[in-house]
Amino acid sequence: MRAARCLIRHEIRLLVSLALWAGRRLHGVGDGRAFGYARGQGAVMAGFGFVCLVETFTMSVLLRDRPTAHRVVLVLDLYTLLFLGGLYAAMAVRPHVLYGDELRVRYAGHVDLRIPLERIAAVRRERVHTHGRADGELNLAVGSQTSLTLELTEPVAHFTLLGGRRYLTLVRLHADDADSLVQALTQALEQELTRERNAPPGAPDRPR
Repeated sequence: MRAARCLIRHEIRLLVSLALWAGRRLHGVGDGRAFGYARGQGAVMAGFGFVCLVETFTMSVLLRDRPTAHRVVLVLDLYTLLFLGGLYAAMAVRPHVLYGDELRVRYAGHVDLRIPLERIAAVRRERVHTHGRADGELNLAVGSQTSLTLELTEPVAHFTLLGGRRYLTLVRLHADDADSLVQALTQALEQELTRERNAPPGAPDRPR
C-alpha cells in the first residue's frame, strides 16, 4: 500500500508540473536561487513522443478489427505520452535550489533531497559518465552524465520513489550551468563557515 501511495503522489506531481510548465512557473524556489538541469532534454522527450505517436497510429491500423483491444492500447499510448510530457515538465519546473542554509537537489518528480550546507564537506566540478551503484551514493545523471560531486560530513536521509529510505554520504548531480552552481555553493559554504567561527563561545549548536 505504501508503494502504491508513493506512485500516486508521483503521478500527481507530474500533472502539477505540467500545469506549472504551461504557466511558465517554477516549483519551490521561493527566495532561493534556481539551477536548471533539463537543457537538451526537450529534444530527447520529443523523440520518444514521436515514436509513441507512430506506434499509436500503427497499432490503430493493426487492431482496427478489434475495437476492445484498440481502445485499451490507445489509452495506454495516450497515458505514455502524458507521462513523458509530465516527466519533462517536472524536470523543467523543479530545478535544484540553493537557499541560505541548504541545497535542495531534485530530479523530476521523484527526487527531492535537502542537504544542509553544514553537512557538505566538499563540492567539486567533476564530469562523470559511468556510475556504479554503491551504498551511500546517489547519482542523478542527465544525458548519462553528472557534472558535480558533493561529499557530505554526515549521512543525509533520502527517500526513494517507492518510499524506501537510504542514507547518503556522496551525491553526484548535473546542472546546466555547473560552474555557476559550484561558485555559488562554494561562496555559501564559506559564509556558513564564517558564521560558525563568529558564533559566541558556548552558543548552542544549530539544529540539524
